Amino acid sequence: MKYLHTMVRVSDLDESLDFYCNKLGLVELRRMENDAGRYTLVFLAAPGDEEAMIELTYNWDPEEYGEGRNFGHLAYEVDDIYALCQRLMDMGVTINRPPREGHMAFVRSPDNISIEFLQKNGPLPKQEPWVSMPNVGHW
Repeated sequence: MKYLHTMVRVSDLDESLDFYCNKLGLVELRRMENDAGRYTLVFLAAPGDEEAMIELTYNWDPEEYGEGRNFGHLAYEVDDIYALCQRLMDMGVTINRPPREGHMAFVRSPDNISIEFLQKNGPLPKQEPWVSMPNVGHW
């Protein structure tokens, strides 16, 4: 058995691609348009880790999606959790669970998919403003 991808439904493909690609840094590997089924599939991955993909499914006909808290979250190991969180904040992304202990943080996608970041090689030394930053919303 081999892991292929995780599928998440998105309500606005352009907004989602901006979040996943421009803000998180994932790259688009391939795209499939299905006129008969009226949907678009976009496969994304972290650079250098192309085997662990996210499939964004965009249904052309409007559909209301709930938060799907039973889904859980996507998780990524990162080189510098503080630098990533600062970059995301600078681009207007809310840090729902700041990396107070230098190890773990959560953000949410435009469709409220929780995304966890874990510091590579163990926690970084604690530092401000992260230590004092409260949680925002839920994650």
